[in-house]
Amino acid sequence: MAAVQAVAKQVGASQKRLKPILALVRGKRVDEAVNILELSASPWAKVVAKTVKSAAANAENNLLVDRDSLRIVRINADVAQSMRRFKPHARGRVGRMHRRACHVTVVVDEEVISGT
Repeated sequence: MAAVQAVAKQVGASQKRLKPILALVRGKRVDEAVNILELSASPWAKVVAKTVKSAAANAENNLLVDRDSLRIVRINADVAQSMRRFKPHARGRVGRMHRRACHVTVVVDEEVISGT
């Protein structure tokens, strides 16, 4: 079966902030990953959980795969375009501020059950 993916674009958190959350669920089954993310204290875990659910729904709907057999093959956060803002500094000067964003990509595939 071909792998199925879902992408959440322009997530308002930096890539550095999402890496520990993504490491929690990398390689896990979809149901287990959603449980871990929903119980996580981070507000960004909810966004990642929504993307994992979307990838699972894509696999169920498009390829008619059973949700129980899905596993996260790849999950990563790529850099997106950052918003530039200005912050006042001393003596009437201005400092540039970057509000970083990222794209979260989740790829799920059917778990291979080896018959021994």
